Amino acid sequence: MLWVVIPALDEADNLAALIPRVLAEVSTYAPGGRVLVVDDGSSDDTAKVVAELMAEHPAVAYESMGHNQGKAPALRRGFDRALDEGAETVVMMDADGQDDPCELERLLRRLEAGADLVTGARLTRRDRFVKRTTSRLYNRVTGVLSGAPGRDFNSGFKAMRADVARAVSPMLYGEMHRYLTVVAHALGYAVAEVPVEHHPRMSGVSKYGLARFWRGFSDLVTIRFLLSYENRPSHLFGGVGALTFLLGTVILGYLTVVKLTGEPIGDRPLLIAGVLMVMVGLQLSLFGLLAELVVHARNRTATTERRT
Repeated sequence: MLWVVIPALDEADNLAALIPRVLAEVSTYAPGGRVLVVDDGSSDDTAKVVAELMAEHPAVAYESMGHNQGKAPALRRGFDRALDEGAETVVMMDADGQDDPCELERLLRRLEAGADLVTGARLTRRDRFVKRTTSRLYNRVTGVLSGAPGRDFNSGFKAMRADVARAVSPMLYGEMHRYLTVVAHALGYAVAEVPVEHHPRMSGVSKYGLARFWRGFSDLVTIRFLLSYENRPSHLFGGVGALTFLLGTVILGYLTVVKLTGEPIGDRPLLIAGVLMVMVGLQLSLFGLLAELVVHARNRTATTERRT
């Protein structure tokens, strides 16, 4: 069972032309598949257009977010519904018409060849210069910091197995949809890319500005933290705390020797720095231990729920 999840925000005109094309590809390569439009609080005729398509095509489904919450929560809603209704393969694509439905076969073939998640890499972008430039920089930074293979992490055209969609769904908040490849790779899934054709937007305007680059970078740091220290927070906070405490102790030890020689130390900024470093080091270490208690309680609860 194939589900194509399309998050949409004010894309009524594009959806009217795009969905029939997606349906044609789905019916060819995955008979019985569904196309789900997740309306992220559109103020145009998106709901009306999709309702008309649903009346004509039983394979079309609709989900409303109620109000604008962002692309990541919309994808999570779509993934959850698709998985609840038995999806074996989940495809995500944008509603602006830049992703070519004819490329769907290439993504599915790559899944059949052994990949768990496949990204449609837009090696030739049909966007404005600023958008192309920031996206290129974003992809390079993401590749370096994450270690995940790929050239177009930001592509909204992806196909994945159901278990991958289920594993990455909890990470879909904020701008985390940009890092599905990074998350899947870190979780041990086989990720791959296939070059796809990229078209100019059919109509309307892009919903993203330059701010998405900085938000995306912040989320990349979050991803790295969660993937590296989610189950061992004391390794980070305890390590930094121990180092800070050690440096503070060395400083205070030095000042103690100076004081014993008869020199005043009360007016030295180094004294304040040493005391602060010892206090901050202790607090970070204790914070790490508290975080370990939270992780332990979470894991114990999860184990109990599995047994029951």
